[in-house]
Amino acid sequence: MLKNLYIENIAVIEKTNIDFSDGLNVLTGETGAGKSIVIDSINAVLGNRTSRDLIRNGSESAFVSAEFEDISPKAEQILNEYGFETEDGTVIIQREISLNSKGKCRINGRPATVGTLKAVGTYLINIHGQHESYELMSPELHINYIDKLGNIQSDIEEYAKAYKEYRSMQSELDKAEFDEAERNRKIDLLQYQVNELEQADMYVGEYEELREQRNLIENKEKIANALNETHSLLNGGEDTGGILEQLENACSALESITEYMPDCEDIYRRLQSAMYELEDCTSEIASLADSADSDIGNLEEIEDRIDLIQRLSRKYGSTIEEMLNFLEKSKRELEYLERYEENREHLKENCQKALHHAEQLAKNLSQMREKIAIQFSARVKEEMTFLDMPNVKLVVSQKKCALNSTGCDDIEILISTNVGEEPKPVAKIASGGELSRMMLAIKNVLADKDDIDTLIFDEVDTGISGSAAQKVGLKLKEVSKSRQVLCVTHLAQIAALADSHFKIQKNVSDGKTYTHVKALDHDGRRDELARIIGGVEITQATLDYAEEILKSISN
Repeated sequence: MLKNLYIENIAVIEKTNIDFSDGLNVLTGETGAGKSIVIDSINAVLGNRTSRDLIRNGSESAFVSAEFEDISPKAEQILNEYGFETEDGTVIIQREISLNSKGKCRINGRPATVGTLKAVGTYLINIHGQHESYELMSPELHINYIDKLGNIQSDIEEYAKAYKEYRSMQSELDKAEFDEAERNRKIDLLQYQVNELEQADMYVGEYEELREQRNLIENKEKIANALNETHSLLNGGEDTGGILEQLENACSALESITEYMPDCEDIYRRLQSAMYELEDCTSEIASLADSADSDIGNLEEIEDRIDLIQRLSRKYGSTIEEMLNFLEKSKRELEYLERYEENREHLKENCQKALHHAEQLAKNLSQMREKIAIQFSARVKEEMTFLDMPNVKLVVSQKKCALNSTGCDDIEILISTNVGEEPKPVAKIASGGELSRMMLAIKNVLADKDDIDTLIFDEVDTGISGSAAQKVGLKLKEVSKSRQVLCVTHLAQIAALADSHFKIQKNVSDGKTYTHVKALDHDGRRDELARIIGGVEITQATLDYAEEILKSISN
């Protein structure tokens, strides 16, 4: 649940710190005092879209911090998936909004992205406000209520996978259905490219080998002279002895005295080893000299081959490996086009199988939704009857439609609020107060389907009063027994039921507006209820009535 909320420089709130409790937390205050700013701040820390316009006038940045404790296993799992750990089920989420730089987000002190905040926040708090009324007014979203109540997510995922596979095959089939002349043009081009690359008969590493051969031919004379000179210096000529002969003489001289001077034995062995090594080098140099004198290739032919590879590389890839990959890909595409009719028929057959599979899964989903819809209608009607709408009639219209990402069902909730009227679309029938109660009824029906510990109701009392307001309060109180509830309200009947009551008050000082959030004690609650009931002038009678309300509830 949400344990603490700290807000700094958000709109008219300079600094405020709110400690929420279990059960029902109520926020009240004059219109324009800043109740919506608290909700905006929570939205911001949950990763929802926000604006720099929220930053308090004269400030460079704004900051919100929310501390949650005893979070659900699902929320903890999401945190772990994003690489964050909790300590005893506690997590602190912070967000800074800056005028001149990119904002910053943190989870338990470590940097995070807005996307991560949003992913985690989805499993921490559920905010019910005007957006939910928009959902009720949008028939295309009604199917989500049925699916959530039925707990058929695995079936939906199975269908979505099958539908995606069918759409992929259909797309491939659509691409295959192109003009015959275009297909022939494509075949001609591919045949030319394949022939050109196959005739080149290249292999990986050939280009490097050719460059080495060219360098060898271009420097043949220089190479031969250097090798011959080296061989002559080592092996000697007709009239002079070489290094090897002199080294051999040195070895003989040392060998002759090792008998008398044992310290020379090691030097003799080392010189002898060096002589053997030089003999090997001399032999290898002689072989290299012979090969340098032999025919190592035609320079003109090598240049032509290098030129061919370079010319092809400008069309098919910067390296021989890339060009050979291009060749294999082109051969496969050419084979596909040449076997066009056969491939198309095979693709059509697979596409039909995929469509049939998706249709069967969609049909199964539709049958499940039909049963769930009956249960949904009955349970929501029961809730709305309690909320002072005894004559409500609610049905779920389910019509078959073309296969789409959600199945083959066109689902819309229809409602009648008066006796004798046929159910019609919500947007044509429901008033603001009826929408609020219907929203609360649906959320209560779906409450056990959400693994979320904190629910926020923003002005759920819109358009209601009297006994309806009292029953909305009782329903909120009922919900708060199993999870934390935060409610922004203008009604005394709801505010009186709070376990914790916070007053949001706006003051003007030195030409600036300041909003403060204050936790109310018993006397403070009595005075605030009196203000809500009595308006501008609060009499003793009003205060006594507010006290009576609080006592009756506590009893």
